[in-house]
Amino acid sequence: MTKNYQTEKTIQTCIIYVFMVIFALIAVVPIWLMLVNATRSTAQINEGITLIPSVYAFSNWKILTGRGFKLAVGFKNSLTISLLGTALCVYFSALVAYGIHIYNFKGKKILWNLIMMLIMLPASLSFIGFVQFMSKLHLTNSFIPLIIPSIASAGTVLFMKQYLESILSIELIEASRIDGAKEFMIFNQIVLPVIKPAMATQAIFAFVGSWNNFMTPFVLLSSTEKYTLPMLVQMLRGDIYRTEYGGIYLGIAVSLVPIIIFYIFMSRYIISGLTMGSVKE
Repeated sequence: MTKNYQTEKTIQTCIIYVFMVIFALIAVVPIWLMLVNATRSTAQINEGITLIPSVYAFSNWKILTGRGFKLAVGFKNSLTISLLGTALCVYFSALVAYGIHIYNFKGKKILWNLIMMLIMLPASLSFIGFVQFMSKLHLTNSFIPLIIPSIASAGTVLFMKQYLESILSIELIEASRIDGAKEFMIFNQIVLPVIKPAMATQAIFAFVGSWNNFMTPFVLLSSTEKYTLPMLVQMLRGDIYRTEYGGIYLGIAVSLVPIIIFYIFMSRYIISGLTMGSVKE
């Protein structure tokens, strides 16, 4: 009986590992193909797919920089928008979630239902109205409409509230109030360290979403000096007769570097928060 159980457990483990390898390949192979294509010429890319890198990376870099691809400008603009937008999104979403979770006030259920309704509405539904509103405020060709609206993130508020309900002790807040701590001091010095893993998780999603955002900057920004990195990559397409795919792939590969660095930096906070354990009541 024990032998059959061990055999069955071994088979289940092998099946799990097989699926893990398959899913890992599904995630890694597209990225590897992109890196490989960044080292190939346009003619080689048109010939088909290969997993072996070529020797045209330097040529693609010349094409990349020779077509007005201002890497430093794109990095600066994208980092400014993404970092500020992510900071505002995570902090104020955590603040709203904390307020809804801790305080009892009139209209609390209405506010929560409104947030849930905003989650269900597609973002494209309000895009035209948002652009028209920014135009009336004379905020086009500015970073402001790309950063400030990040404060209102219904999905992040939902995630933060669910996390607070599972980990935050009400007794901890009450004890802090008895000790004379002010409300903002409680939030900034006690609550934020407790929800650091959730904030790091949402920061990764917010940063990636803001960094890869193309449509909103494309509609609002008109000056090439304010173009983000995805917009500069789009400019590499050229005309319909000649598109340098090698340069485009290299531009995409370069634009992914900050995302990888940001993920590595924020993931340590997720791991440290998980190993820290829960708060005792």
